[in-house]
Amino acid sequence: MTVHLHWFLPTGGDGRTLVDRHAYTDGGITRSRVTPVSGVRAPDIEYLAQIAKAAEQLGFEAVLTPTGTWCEDAWLTTVALAQHTERLKFLVAFRPGVISPVLAAQMAATYQRITRGRLLLNVVTGGDSTEQRRFGDHLDHDRRYARTDEFLSVVRGVWSGRPYDFDGEHYQVEGGLTALPPDPLPEIFFGGSSAAAGPVAARHSDVYLTWGEPPEQVKQKIDWIRGLAEREGRTVRFGIRLHTISRDSSAEAWATANRLLDDLDPDTIAAAQEALGRSESVGQQRMLALHGGSRDKLEIAPNLWAGVGLVRGGAGTALVGSHAEVADRIEEYHALGVEHFVLSGYPHLEEAYWFGEGVIPDLAHRGLLSRIPVSPLGGVPAANGRPASAPGGAPLLVAGGR
Repeated sequence: MTVHLHWFLPTGGDGRTLVDRHAYTDGGITRSRVTPVSGVRAPDIEYLAQIAKAAEQLGFEAVLTPTGTWCEDAWLTTVALAQHTERLKFLVAFRPGVISPVLAAQMAATYQRITRGRLLLNVVTGGDSTEQRRFGDHLDHDRRYARTDEFLSVVRGVWSGRPYDFDGEHYQVEGGLTALPPDPLPEIFFGGSSAAAGPVAARHSDVYLTWGEPPEQVKQKIDWIRGLAEREGRTVRFGIRLHTISRDSSAEAWATANRLLDDLDPDTIAAAQEALGRSESVGQQRMLALHGGSRDKLEIAPNLWAGVGLVRGGAGTALVGSHAEVADRIEEYHALGVEHFVLSGYPHLEEAYWFGEGVIPDLAHRGLLSRIPVSPLGGVPAANGRPASAPGGAPLLVAGGR
């Protein structure tokens, strides 16, 4: 089992701060700021294309896009970015409760033809009733998962290419059909830590995703889902969602993490914790429990830092350390059964390069990657006695920093 590496597209905004998502009143469309936060970047197509191209060049397999009120639509954004890339896949997040399952199946089939098979699906059931109601969804937490169960049954049913009937509590479908099924079928990524989520993951997911908890807690989740899947006669693979801060030395990485904390005053943290504490998501509550709203003990396991979760929902932990230390932690999770690593960092363009140029070669050296990225300069001959990394007679910089 090798490692699959994925990056993240910040379609809600990006920057050199953990509070960037709230720095604009309008999500960055006209760049009208609420607070004078520096280094904030709007999620326009030009910037997102830079990240997508960097991810492809560095050897990431796919990029995850979020879904929700404060980000651009994942389907539209990624199909546009597919025109700027050649091999990169797109892990498109979407909410089953706000779209017909037959239409979703048809959209996936069209997407696969347009992109020549570069779609992966991230099913987000939703853990915040306030957010769900914005989209017209008024079901409670457990009923949302019951609906997701039916939704994915219909999607897989109509992908058969034959008329499909379904009579459930939430969906009634007569002769549902995707006339030209997607080829290949998109892999389904799915996450959820609640008792309601586990059986749905076991029945339908190809890859079960967990947020970045300490290894022992991740192992418990893997054992739980694996056991449920075995009862269904299925095999589920596993992935983890983490941020990264990887540098040439451990000291540099931790200095970067501490700099991110400098933007977080006590009032900002308290307000974020209060809002996140209202979430119905069991996974979100587990993230909050890792740090308890305090910045005193944020290294909750070796090289695992919970600082992101002080102000951000969802994935709240980061791998922090030297390139070798980050690779060590990835290898540790991999030994537990984690195959897919969905990573991100602030800002996403620069952190993609730190990880891609520092950690990916190390993982390749350890034999954890099935395909070793090829440098675009690998075939460029030396010129004027200089190596290929300095073409055109440009001075060769050898400093250890960036």
